[in-house]
Amino acid sequence: MPQTSHRQGNLLSIPSLAFAKSLELQQTLVVERSEERQLDTLILTEHEPVLTFGRTTKPEHWEPHWGELQAKGISLHQTNRGGSVTYHGPGQIIGYPILRLRNFFPGPKIYVKKLEEVLIRTLEEWRIVGCRHESFRGVWVKSKEGQLEKIASIGVRISKGITMHGFALNVNVDLQPFSLLSPCGIEHCVMTSMEKTQKEPVDSNSVRDAIAKNFAMVFGLQWTQNMA
Repeated sequence: MPQTSHRQGNLLSIPSLAFAKSLELQQTLVVERSEERQLDTLILTEHEPVLTFGRTTKPEHWEPHWGELQAKGISLHQTNRGGSVTYHGPGQIIGYPILRLRNFFPGPKIYVKKLEEVLIRTLEEWRIVGCRHESFRGVWVKSKEGQLEKIASIGVRISKGITMHGFALNVNVDLQPFSLLSPCGIEHCVMTSMEKTQKEPVDSNSVRDAIAKNFAMVFGLQWTQNMA
C-alpha cells in the first residue's frame, strides 16, 4: 500500500527526446531501479512525429491511411506497452514513470487511475474539466455538444514490478494525424487538446511543471533531482 511519508524521486525533464532514445533510457532506468541503483523516476519530454504500437494494435487501426501518415514524415515504432496505436508529436507532453509499483499501489488498475488523477488535476489548473470514460483508459473532456473527446492517453507496462511507458497529454499538438487512425484502437474516437479547448496556445513549460507537481502529490514523492 502507499506510504504516508514522501519518498525521494528523480524528475528528468527533457525538452525533446527521440522516441528510440526514450526507449533506451527507460530500459536502462528499469534495470537500475530493479537493482536498487536508481530512485523512482518520472521522465517528462516530447517526441518527434511517430506512431507507436501497443500489444493490441491491429492493422485496421492504422494501415488504411498509412500513405498519408508516411507523407507527413511520421515513423513507426513497435513497443511492449498495453493498448493499441497512438500518435506522438511536438506539443504533446509525454510522461514515463519508472517506479517500483508495490511501494505505491497494490496493482496496475489503481496505478492507471492515479495517472489519470494526475492529469485531471493538471487540467483543472487551466479550468479544463477532465473525466474518466466508463469503457476506456485515459482522460476525456466533454465538447459543447456533450461528446466525450480524448485529451490524454495512457499505456503502461509493468515488468518484475517496475513500471515503464506511461501517458501523453495533448497540449498544443497537431491533431490531424489522429484523424487518420483509430486512436488507442477506439473506433470513431475524437481527440482534442488543451489548445483546442482553450482556443489559444498553452504554455507547455507551465503544463510540464504542473504535471511534475501533481505527480509528486498523488504519488507521495519529493523530487530530489531535475535534469533539463
